[in-house]
Amino acid sequence: MAANSVTKNAKSAYDASSIQVLEGLEAVKRRPGMYIGSTGPRGLHHLVREIIDNSIDEALAGYCTEILVTIHQDNSVTVTDDGRGMPVGKMAKYGKPAAEVIMTTLHAGGKFGGEGYKVSGGLHGVGASVVNALSEWLELEVRREGHVWSQRYERGFPKSALTKDRKLKKGEGTGTIVSFMPDREVFTETQDFSFDTLSRWFREWAFLNKGLKIRLLDEREEDRDVTYQYEGGIRDFVEHINEAKDPVHKTVFYLEREEEVGDVEVAMQWNSGFQDSVFTFANNINTHEGGAHLSGFRSALSRTINAYARQKGLLKEKEESLTGDDIREGLAAVISVKLQEPQFEGQTKTKLGNTEVKGLVESATNRYLAEFLEERPGEAKAIVNKALQAARARLAARTVREKIRKGYLESSTLPGKLADCSSKDPARSELYIVEGNSAGGSAKGGRDRNFQAILPLRGKILNVEKANINKILSNTEIQALISAIGAGVGESFDLEQARYNKIVIMADADVDGSHIRTLVLTFLYRNMPELIEAGYVYIALPPLYKITHNRREHYAKNDAELRETLDRIKANGNVSISRFKGLSEMNPHQLWETTMDPQNRTMLQVTVESAAVADELFTALMGDKVEPRKAFIEENAREVKNLDA
Repeated sequence: MAANSVTKNAKSAYDASSIQVLEGLEAVKRRPGMYIGSTGPRGLHHLVREIIDNSIDEALAGYCTEILVTIHQDNSVTVTDDGRGMPVGKMAKYGKPAAEVIMTTLHAGGKFGGEGYKVSGGLHGVGASVVNALSEWLELEVRREGHVWSQRYERGFPKSALTKDRKLKKGEGTGTIVSFMPDREVFTETQDFSFDTLSRWFREWAFLNKGLKIRLLDEREEDRDVTYQYEGGIRDFVEHINEAKDPVHKTVFYLEREEEVGDVEVAMQWNSGFQDSVFTFANNINTHEGGAHLSGFRSALSRTINAYARQKGLLKEKEESLTGDDIREGLAAVISVKLQEPQFEGQTKTKLGNTEVKGLVESATNRYLAEFLEERPGEAKAIVNKALQAARARLAARTVREKIRKGYLESSTLPGKLADCSSKDPARSELYIVEGNSAGGSAKGGRDRNFQAILPLRGKILNVEKANINKILSNTEIQALISAIGAGVGESFDLEQARYNKIVIMADADVDGSHIRTLVLTFLYRNMPELIEAGYVYIALPPLYKITHNRREHYAKNDAELRETLDRIKANGNVSISRFKGLSEMNPHQLWETTMDPQNRTMLQVTVESAAVADELFTALMGDKVEPRKAFIEENAREVKNLDA
């Protein structure tokens, strides 16, 4: 047997001598992805997040009011805060200053049952030391105990002792400055920090920490300097969410309550839209999977709104109660809790597990929301009427929902236009959503029928950002999408029932194609977000140019690739360049070779880094208001390529 031959040929012994213990920060250097997620762009930006976490911990403790993050010309980063300054006293156990222990030892910090922090976001305590291990160099400056202290590290190792440099000048405050250069041997994909990514994070953290000023300065370009500070905290956050929407009542509901269990803040306001935008946080960590705090909020919201509606006669005795979906339609809300010992499910910290928090949020929301409704009867009536409208649309859509439940839109009755694949294994199967029958014909002819299915859409599908659930589920093209994917929609969606683990949006490389992609993405994000979270959604990148040279065909996706191809083939005039106006201009072989063949194709995986940012973007691009779209175009006009493509 094969297993025996492996055993017989094994040369290495497995005994006590083969066990290796990685000392200090060696484990981080050996497997950085375990600590920062990846060594790509996400991991690179995570370094900044880990350092600023320490500054925000100081803000949560009430000692830090300003944070400055500077991206230098060489892509090194400096984080400066005005907190108490990292402790510099010697730790007897280690025989080193506390600052050096923090910078060189995993799980060292003031957040593990000591008196350093009551509340902390950086729970695992690996942040500063991991950044140190993954940097070519790191320089630490501490202003504390009347002096300025400094120390330099290279790839995690101190190059000098922590030194007392000078006395603090009159009026010079305390604080910590950390400067670091990411290690190019670790971050081989890119060392360029994204101003937009960091600014989005900092704005969110400024909302969550009332009054904290966070400034981002980018020295690589002029006019790249933003400062975020919100005295209203999460109230301002909700107003920001509703900025491109029409609120149905004037006052933003807000509660703040401190209990032994923890602290809770809730802010919310309804708008005239059809989507809910509810975001939850625990100790400044975005818990996008929800958890106990979200459960408590939803329970209180349903109970309080239904009780008020019945008490005031807005909901008759014989009428069924409003559902959670009815009440949350058009709701913009932020729930933020601060706990001494948060319990997150999984290393990713995306779902809060503290069961006691459910009662805290539920009781606070019950009490203060009931008072809010009683004190503002006009606004309360507008809120209830919004939910009643949603209920009427839901009841009108019940017939379609019943068809979904009974299987009318499931795999047993697939849409006639779907050219399905023979594979029944979702992990292997791919669904291509294409624009129009002509492009669909090329895709059907060029695909591998074993694992690639084709669903042609007739023109542009419904913009779900402007439609209620009844209109959405009654749309023929959306019914075809739901049917083909096979996992239901909305609350009935079940990811495990999805018939394909790759759903590829394949549209023309022109303005209309971009619009169709955006419409399909809007539908998927608003009604099947689990597909995107699971990494199932992709965008195909068909070529824009065909280059014929010496009877050989080459393809380019954009102008830069075209120039690169012409240089590579050393074209000297004996070359023909044609531009594809659409997918239907490609024959089946060309479409397979350039866009569908797993060996050659390039696809973009759709991911959501921040639910709040995604919500803001979809609202701006697909909502009713023109001003946010105009502002988006003005801000991003310089990035446009191939406008006439």
